[in-house]
Parts: sequence; C-alpha cells; structure tokens
Amino acid sequence: MGDYFIGDKVRMKKPHPCGSDVWTIIRVGMDFRIKCTKCGRSVMLPRTKFEKSVRQKL
Repeated sequence: MGDYFIGDKVRMKKPHPCGSDVWTIIRVGMDFRIKCTKCGRSVMLPRTKFEKSVRQKL
C-alpha cells in the first residue's frame, strides 16, 4: 500500500461526521492533508496515523 500521490482517493477506516469515508490526498510528506469528497473539509494527519487509518486505495 506504501506509495501515495496527490490526487489519489483513499477509503479510511472511520467515516467523517458528514457520512463519507472517501478522501482525496492534497498534500504528501511527513504530514498528509486529505480532503473529504462529500463536504470538502480538509484534515492534516501525521504520516504514521494516516497509514494506520487507510483501509484501501481507490
């Protein structure tokens, strides 16, 4: 699962409060910024937490 790129869509283990569990990657590095595909909210996560919470790469 290792390589992630800007624009990739990922399914996370926990859904966002809006109900969607699909996110788009908008920043890659030591931290990941991901954007909810349903409501548009963006969240910044450390790489370790991001990699643990990804269920699958779409």
